[in-house]
Amino acid sequence: MAEPLIELRGISQTFGENKVLDNLDLTIYREEALAIIGPSGTGKSTILRIIAGLHVPDSGEIYVDGKQRLGLVGDVEDPITIGMVFQQAALFDSLTVEENVGFLLYQNSKLPRWKIRELVNEKLEMVGLPGIGDRFPAQLSGGMRKRVSFARAIMTNPTHPASSACSCPEGRGMGQTPPKDSPEVILYDEPTAGLDPIASTVIEDLIRQLQSAEGGCSSYVMVTHQDSTIRRTADRIVFMHQGKAKWEGTVDEIDTTDNPWVRQFASGSVDGPIKVAR
Repeated sequence: MAEPLIELRGISQTFGENKVLDNLDLTIYREEALAIIGPSGTGKSTILRIIAGLHVPDSGEIYVDGKQRLGLVGDVEDPITIGMVFQQAALFDSLTVEENVGFLLYQNSKLPRWKIRELVNEKLEMVGLPGIGDRFPAQLSGGMRKRVSFARAIMTNPTHPASSACSCPEGRGMGQTPPKDSPEVILYDEPTAGLDPIASTVIEDLIRQLQSAEGGCSSYVMVTHQDSTIRRTADRIVFMHQGKAKWEGTVDEIDTTDNPWVRQFASGSVDGPIKVAR
C-alpha cells in the first residue's frame, strides 16, 4: 500500500457565489506523479494553493505527512518541504537568474555569496541551464524561464532545513522539512502552458528527470490541460468538474473509460455533461 504524503479531507471553497471546491477528498501518495485535470474554473489551481499552504479553505482538513496543518504555511511548521512552480514562472524581472534561484538563501541564510552561487549552479545544471546565472529573465525564452523556476523550486536552505523550498512573488514559504537537500513534493501549475511542442517536450522530460534525480523531487502534483503533458508525466489522474473529483485512473485508462466527463474532455466535444457557452 502506497504511503499517503498529503491528504485533503472534505475541502470546500467558495469565491463569491462560485463554489470551486465541494467537499473534496484527495490523497497524494509518496513517490507518485499525480495530474489534476478538468475544465477551466473547476478549482484545480486552488487545490495547489491549498496544498502549498498559501490559502486556507472555507472548510475541511489538510494533513501533511500525517500531521494536520492549521493555518497558512507561514503560521505552522510542516513536517516536509513543498515546492511550487507557478504557471507564469513568477520570476523577479529585476533580479538575475542567480538571484532568482538563490532568493531563498539570500533572504533566509547566512551563507556566503560564493556558497549560494555554488548551490545555484548545481540546481541550474540539474535543469540543463549551466552558466546563465548572470542573465535576466527578459533575456530568456519561455521554456528557459520555466526551467529557472524549476531550479528555484528545488532549492532548499542547508543551514535551516525547516524552510521554504520556493520563495516567489506569490507568497511566503512553501513548507518546512527535516534535513534534506530537495523538497519532498513539487506542485506544478500548468508547467507547459504557452510553450511550443518542442519546448513542451523538453519540460516534460525534465519533470520526469527531476523525479528520479538526486537532489530532485520524487513526488509531484501537476495541473495541466495539455494532452502530451498528461500522457508523458502522470502516473495517476484525477478529473475535476464543478468542485468534485468525477473520475480517477491511470493514463492508459483515459482511452478506455466510459466516464462521460472524461470522454467529452478527451475528445474536445461540445456535447456532454460539461456545459460550455456557445
